[in-house]
Amino acid sequence: MIELSKAEFEVLDAVWVSYPVNATHIIERLSSDKQWHEKTIKTLLGRLVKKGALSFEKEGRQYLYSPCIERADYTLKESQNFIERFFSGRIAPLVSGFAKSEQLSQQDINELKKIIADWEKNQGE
Repeated sequence: MIELSKAEFEVLDAVWVSYPVNATHIIERLSSDKQWHEKTIKTLLGRLVKKGALSFEKEGRQYLYSPCIERADYTLKESQNFIERFFSGRIAPLVSGFAKSEQLSQQDINELKKIIADWEKNQGE
């Protein structure tokens, strides 16, 4: 899987909103949160193309960018890497840590229960 810096991920995240998209629209999407210079964003776009995370098509005088990787695929892989690095591949200590620090809402707990129940149901089939 492609490794991205935090800044590269934020640019890719702006592209995932809707695409194909030109640099001007990406800059507009990021400008509400970031104080990045236009040239910085264009540099990050170039890096993402070089890494294979984005592709582009030239349309007139502008480039239209599209992601080469799906958001769900990337976040799943990054989540797995995180759990492997910090929790030896085990999810229970991660969830337990949130539970002990009281950072799980009732909605989180209900969703986790449903996920486990669905998983158990599918294992029996």
